[in-house]
Amino acid sequence: MSPDGSRLVTIRRRLISVPVLILVGLALLVLVPIWLPVVLVYDLVRAPRRLPITRLLLFGVCWAWIEIASLVRLTFAWLTGRAGSVAHMTKIQCWWATCILNALRVIAGLRVEVEGLDAYDPSPVIVLPRHASLVDSVLSVWMVIGPAGLQARTVLKRELLVDPCLDVAGNRMPNHFVDRNAEDPEAELEALQKMTTGMGPGVAGVIFAEGTRANPVKRARALAKIAERDPARAERLRALRHLMPPRPAGSAAMLAGAPDADVVVAWHIGLEGMDTFGGIVRGVPTFSGRTIRYVARRIPRAEVPTGDAFTQWLDDTWLGLDREVDAALVAAGMTDPNAAPDPPTSDPA
Repeated sequence: MSPDGSRLVTIRRRLISVPVLILVGLALLVLVPIWLPVVLVYDLVRAPRRLPITRLLLFGVCWAWIEIASLVRLTFAWLTGRAGSVAHMTKIQCWWATCILNALRVIAGLRVEVEGLDAYDPSPVIVLPRHASLVDSVLSVWMVIGPAGLQARTVLKRELLVDPCLDVAGNRMPNHFVDRNAEDPEAELEALQKMTTGMGPGVAGVIFAEGTRANPVKRARALAKIAERDPARAERLRALRHLMPPRPAGSAAMLAGAPDADVVVAWHIGLEGMDTFGGIVRGVPTFSGRTIRYVARRIPRAEVPTGDAFTQWLDDTWLGLDREVDAALVAAGMTDPNAAPDPPTSDPA
């Protein structure tokens, strides 16, 4: 069932999103003889070494047809009675994510280095990845269902239902499309706990604890909101330079549903500044030769407190991840356009 509880609303949404996707895919493909020479000449004049617009539009073609092909596979699964198979849906999801990352590898020169893959074994686990870009949502889930070989129960924002593949496949799996502006947040938390209840071997729950992609405006707004309720916590989290302040309620609810699951925290570098579509427009064409470093670490459940102490633990963990990200960026010679400024140093005099 759709997260808004209305089959009619779901049908109406898909009657718009699916035709729009097909029309975009057809237009990009059929008009290649027209737009490709034009943007290629433009790029050769403006940025001959990077060809930014050409790369971006070529990736757009790949993305649209990966989505269309995935919808065909999902339709065939429905016709053959496999729409309710979580294993089969995971297989299609893994194919979709792998194809998108492969398109980025070929067109944009992106490479991915994975460290700590053994952190996902044994399972079940609750995975708390860093969220810095539109791309890392695909990357983080791919890590779970691809290299780690697990089924993922993922928390997604409801706005992503505009993507037909995420809409169809996501609602056939034990995911939850969270309403971040819900009038009844307790109902959302109850849904998250229910989502992870009964998780056994071969399953991971995935939630982006920050709740949104990091940038200076969002970080300042989040800190101001926290300061209204807990000034001491806000002051502590002002040390964050790259990550957003974590939201403990959702992660705590998922952990409550899976009391035996260990925690996997993960960070990455290489996707900084790609938190918006405009950032992707600027970032994808500059990927040539860039390596995305993805690092996962396991935390035994015995080290994860409950109740009020959980918030302090999550804050300390996030501050530690932020320091790791900062050190990794410096070592790689990378910059984060969304980093907070260095905190002022006190005058020893």
